[in-house]
Amino acid sequence: MAKTFLKRRDFLKMIGLAMASAAAPSGLLAGARSGRRPNFVFILIDDMGWRDPGCYGSTFYETPNIDKLAEDGMRFTDAYAACPVCSPTRASIMTGKYPARLNLTDYLVGRRRGKLIPAEYIHQMPLEEITIAEALKEAGYATGFVGKWHLGGKPYWPEHQGFDVNIGGTSSGMPRSYFWPQWRGNPPINAHEGEYLTDRLTDEALKFLDANKDKPFFLYLSHYAVHIPLQSKKNLAAKYKAKAKNLPPSGGPRFLPEGKRQARQVQDHPVYAGMVESVDESVGRVMKKLEQLGVADNTVVIFMSDNGGLSTSEGSPTSNVPLRAGKGWLYEGGIREPMTIKWPGVIKPGSVSTEPVTSTDFYPTMLEMAGLPPKQKQHCDGVSLVPLFKDKGTLDRKAIFWHYPHYGNQGGSPGGAVRAGDYKLIEFYEDNRAELYNLKEDIGEKNNLAVKMPDKADAMHKMLKDWRKNVDAKMPAPNPDFAG
Repeated sequence: MAKTFLKRRDFLKMIGLAMASAAAPSGLLAGARSGRRPNFVFILIDDMGWRDPGCYGSTFYETPNIDKLAEDGMRFTDAYAACPVCSPTRASIMTGKYPARLNLTDYLVGRRRGKLIPAEYIHQMPLEEITIAEALKEAGYATGFVGKWHLGGKPYWPEHQGFDVNIGGTSSGMPRSYFWPQWRGNPPINAHEGEYLTDRLTDEALKFLDANKDKPFFLYLSHYAVHIPLQSKKNLAAKYKAKAKNLPPSGGPRFLPEGKRQARQVQDHPVYAGMVESVDESVGRVMKKLEQLGVADNTVVIFMSDNGGLSTSEGSPTSNVPLRAGKGWLYEGGIREPMTIKWPGVIKPGSVSTEPVTSTDFYPTMLEMAGLPPKQKQHCDGVSLVPLFKDKGTLDRKAIFWHYPHYGNQGGSPGGAVRAGDYKLIEFYEDNRAELYNLKEDIGEKNNLAVKMPDKADAMHKMLKDWRKNVDAKMPAPNPDFAG
C-alpha cells in the first residue's frame, strides 16, 4: 500500500502546476497566474429527485435557496447520474470514470439475486485512482469532505483519497437516525441532544470555509439527506402536513404500478418535504457564508443528486412524474438529476442547458475551470462542460452509457442503457429485451419504439454492447437456484 501512495504522489508532483502553463486554456490560466484560481463548493444530495426542487417543477416542496442558485447560474435539464444508486455515481464524480470501467457498479454492499446472479464488483474506490480532490490538492487547494462517503472501508475513507479534512465520511450509506444521540458513531460526529444531522453537517462545512477563506479551497458537502430514514424536524413536518391537507385533488391515482412495485405519482409526503427544506436551508447557509467571507465572486458552486428520487420502495416518499420510476431503475426517474452550476463572471445567470451531461463530466470540468491540465495517467470518460458555459452550444460526445448488472432494492432489474441524441435504449439483462424511447417527445418513457424502429434499436443496442466491451463491463450470470 505504501508503494501505491508513493507512486501516486510522485506522479502528481511531476504533472502538477509546472504543466499548467503548457496545457491550460489561456483565459483560465490568466486567473490562475494572478492567484485567482476559483474555489469549489460541491453540494451533493442523496436521493433527491429531478422534480424535487421548485426550479424543476415542484409546487409542494419549498426550495428558495436551490432555486436562487439556479437563477444565479446554469440549470441543466438533462443531467444524469452515472448509476441509479449511490456509490457508483459517487465514484464517477471522484474519478471521472464510468462505474463499469471501475468495476464499482452497485451500492456498497448490495447482494440481491433473482433470475440472474449479479455481476461481481469491487467494494471500494481504489487508492490508485487520482481523485479530483488529489488533483486539486496537488495544485495548492485546501480540500474538505463533509458528510456521506460510502466508497469503502476505513483504508479508503476521504482522508486517504485527497481530502485534508473528513467530517462524517465513512463506509456507511445512511445514518441510523437524523437526530443525536441516535446517530451516535454513524456518522462519527459528537453533537448535542436532539441535534439534526443536516444542520450539523452544514455547521462543519461553514467551519471549513472559515478556516480556509484565504486560500483556494474545495469543499465537498455530501449530505446524507434526503436518504432514509425518513425523519424531519417536527416543525417542518407539521408545516407540510398542513400544506398537504390543502392540496387540490390531483385528478389521478397517488400510485401506479411499476413492474411489481407501485410508483408514487404525487408529491405530498410531509416528512420528506421537511427533509428537502432542511437541505435547502443548508444551501442557503453555505451561499450566505461565501458572501460574508468575500469569496462568493471567485467560487464555483455545483449542486447535484447522486441518483433519482425514491418513488417505488422504502416509503416511496417522492414522485418523479413526469419521469418514469425512480431510484434503482434505469428509466429516467432513476438517473436524471437536478443539477446547477454557478460560476460568477463566466456563466450567465439564469442560463439553461438542454445538453445531456453526466456525473463523469465533473472531473475534467473542474480541472479546466481551475486552469489545470488533464491527468495523463487518469483515464477520463467524462468531457469538460466549459464549452457550454461559453455559448458553444453542444459537446463533442456521441452518447452516454449506463451499466447496472444488479437488482435494486427499489424493484429495478439488471440492465444497461445508452442515450444518443434524443433517443434512449434500455436493455434488460434477464431476457435481453430492449426498449427504445424518444425522450424529446416522450419524457415519461411510455411509448416503446423498439418494434416500430428496429434499425434504430439495433444500432443503439450495438453501440451499447460495443461500449460494454470497451470498458470490460462485468455481466450477470444465470442463477441455477432461481425458482421463477
